Amino acid sequence: MRFPQVFIDDLRRQADIVRVVQDYVSLKKKGANWMACCPFHQEKTPSFSVNPSKDIFYCFGCRKGGSVFNFVMEIERVSFPEAIKIVAEKVNMPLPEMQEDKRYEARRKEADEVVELNSWALEWWEGQLGEGGGEAKAARDYVEGRGITDETRKTFRLGYAPDSWDGLGAYLKRKGATPGQIERSGLVVKKDAGGFYDRFRGRVIFPVLDAQGRAVAFGGRVLGAGEPKYLNSPETAAYTKGRHLYGLHQTRDEIRRKKFAILVEGYLDLIIPYQFGVRNAVASLGTALTPEQAKLLGRFARRVVVNYDGDRAGVAAAKRAIETLLAEDFDIKVLVLPEGTDPDEFIKASGVEAYNERRGAALPHIQFVLDQAMRDRNLRRPADKAEAVEEALPFIRAVRNKIQKREYFDMTMDALRVEEPALRRELWQTVAKAQTTTDANASAALQDKVVRAESAPLTVAEQRLLELLMHDAELRRILLPRIASEDYEDLPTAGVFRALAEIETAGAEVSFDTLGQRTEGDAVAADLVPLLLMSEPVERAQGEAADDVVAEAESCLLTLRLMRVERRLKDLAIEITAAERAGDNERRDALVMENLNWTRRRSALLPRN
Repeated sequence: MRFPQVFIDDLRRQADIVRVVQDYVSLKKKGANWMACCPFHQEKTPSFSVNPSKDIFYCFGCRKGGSVFNFVMEIERVSFPEAIKIVAEKVNMPLPEMQEDKRYEARRKEADEVVELNSWALEWWEGQLGEGGGEAKAARDYVEGRGITDETRKTFRLGYAPDSWDGLGAYLKRKGATPGQIERSGLVVKKDAGGFYDRFRGRVIFPVLDAQGRAVAFGGRVLGAGEPKYLNSPETAAYTKGRHLYGLHQTRDEIRRKKFAILVEGYLDLIIPYQFGVRNAVASLGTALTPEQAKLLGRFARRVVVNYDGDRAGVAAAKRAIETLLAEDFDIKVLVLPEGTDPDEFIKASGVEAYNERRGAALPHIQFVLDQAMRDRNLRRPADKAEAVEEALPFIRAVRNKIQKREYFDMTMDALRVEEPALRRELWQTVAKAQTTTDANASAALQDKVVRAESAPLTVAEQRLLELLMHDAELRRILLPRIASEDYEDLPTAGVFRALAEIETAGAEVSFDTLGQRTEGDAVAADLVPLLLMSEPVERAQGEAADDVVAEAESCLLTLRLMRVERRLKDLAIEITAAERAGDNERRDALVMENLNWTRRRSALLPRN
């Protein structure tokens, strides 16, 4: 079904675009136009203009523009027919009957039937949880054990599906549903031998409501042992995975009022905070956030705090959510709770005030991305730096606003200490053109470029020490046990030092083949190993003591150790300044103490007069 074109044209003429836009944006008159800061991207100087005489809007910053319908579709994230309904309601125009579209009508009718059967099922399950005896008591004990009050249970319409093969199916038949309707609802599973059995059995039911409060799907949590832990509805005419947000019906008004949403993962991550007063959250239903879910959320707020679980899986999911939200032009912050806790656990343990305090101090998304990219990596090692760059770039590519994209790019390059101008220009081109590195070859090529460009020039001490070790087996036996991994881990030649230590431990011969096997994929080693092997060996007469060679090698090693200390002291000076600017006194004090320890190490290494 669709609206008659005559009605659409008449509505466009009668709708006052200024009045409609003012429901969402604070406009100020400027000449023949009305101006405001654009609601579709972040800006400080107004570039969003509405021209009532031409019935159009246009943003000179992000270049969005069009009719009143285009504006509503973009701001509310709705389809064209839905935008027509919203505009008609705003201007008090009654909607005409829609023209027939047989395919649309058949699909809508089936969806309505599914919703009706879902509503019957939910009423039955709610009754079982609230008043059922026997096994239903275990379900009530589970709900109470999770700290959910009766009021909250009723707000989110929790239920219980009895451990029966056909309890719900029989109930739906008594309500008048046909076998075909019951099958299409997804509430039952077809048996190979014919007939059906209930999909949800012996589970606490969490209904998924759409924004209007209609039950479109369900999640069932098993009681006790059993797999899967959570069972979800299949796709139906009323439900498509990845297009709904759990809790949105209950929290949409508060999200609009506060102008931001908290994005969590699971049912209880939303229910428990809601019970404690945090009522502007939505859940992504335990799956990766989809573009459709992001668009739906964008109808109610353009700012999001991502608060997924703090474990490794939760951090990975948060990163995927950030990338999806950036593509929809959200302002994003990230809240990672301590010790891998989720919002449910944290609020119960620490209280809602502590939660709100941490939420208020949530990190800007770019800082979160950079922290994750740098975690467990040593940016002094070109290979680690290359991995960090590749991890961070997708979050810059996803930014739609060109000015913000450039700002984030420069912040990332500075934070990851990518200093080589030609490399920065090349990386910017891949970001500006939205080139991806999902292809394995492209990814390897990017990492290789970063490694080669960011590899520090080989120092004299570094090269000489490796030459000595390469050509003198007795020196390797004497000196390698004294060289710790920390002596070379910051060096681009770390792979070669590591390979020599492994060869010595294995009692193997130092050769092109043994070194190549242990440094495979190391771009620096690929260039350096042949050069070192071709260097002139240190000649010692047979039986001559290795004292002079050992002394020279130890002098080189001492130089490398002093250089490492100086690099760390330089880094600490930068980090202390950053901590002071951020007002993080605790981190500043810890860094100052670390600086003192490294200064003592330097003094211990320097020769005494």
